Amino acid sequence: MTQAPDLTVESAIVNLTQTEDLGLRYYAAWWLGKFRVNDAQAVEALINVLEDTKDIAPDGGFPLRRNAAKALGKLGDESAVMPLIKCLECEDYYVRESAAQSLEMLGDKRAIAPLQNLLKKAVSEGALTDYAIDTVPEKPHLYQPYEAILEALGGLEAKNDLSLVKPFLKHPFPKVKYAAQRAMYQLTGDKSYGEMLVEALKGKELQLRRSALMDLGAIGYVDSASAIASVYAENSLKLIAMKGLLEHQVKIDQQNQQELSDDTMMVMNLMDSLL
Repeated sequence: MTQAPDLTVESAIVNLTQTEDLGLRYYAAWWLGKFRVNDAQAVEALINVLEDTKDIAPDGGFPLRRNAAKALGKLGDESAVMPLIKCLECEDYYVRESAAQSLEMLGDKRAIAPLQNLLKKAVSEGALTDYAIDTVPEKPHLYQPYEAILEALGGLEAKNDLSLVKPFLKHPFPKVKYAAQRAMYQLTGDKSYGEMLVEALKGKELQLRRSALMDLGAIGYVDSASAIASVYAENSLKLIAMKGLLEHQVKIDQQNQQELSDDTMMVMNLMDSLL
């Protein structure tokens, strides 16, 4: 791969659209997303490479498309919504995953039905009760990126059909189950789903505790603050989760036109204790 260059917006767009060097194109897509370059030409260039057929990985996937899909979510331009929805039909699992994540970031309700359609097949065909049905031969992943899809539906407030989310509460993969708990809390406000994630903080595997931490931070479940502060995990991750709680609480305080609430102060004090 060519050595990564120092870029400007103009040179990144040129590398993405005019060079044949796949390494330069890949880096340019990453760079535009990393620095959130919300430039009309940059957005157009990234959308165009969502259909790239030159950068093909040994597993048959499309690395450049994946990077472009990730970048578009960070740029906040609604012109990317329909192209990203189209990416949900891509044969590459990781393109579909990146598209789902970016559609959540963009917050456009047009994405709800296409995302729900990705769950319908698994629910209707019994894939959730027969793990073998839902695996892809010789691949390290399930048929669909359920975590990203469920998280997106939660973030998009897709309250119209909870029957597509509820079955995943019993999924055999813990992270998928956590994503369903996260979404159900966001869609219903029912604290029992938040408490399920709090219970997950007691798990034996560090990676799963980390995942539950991030989910709790993402939904701003303030009742988890003490559990987050005491969980056996890195303080840096605890602080990231606590930051999510704090941002959520400050938003509530602002909506209520009040000074910092007791819950907000409690979160801030716990964060101080972790520093």
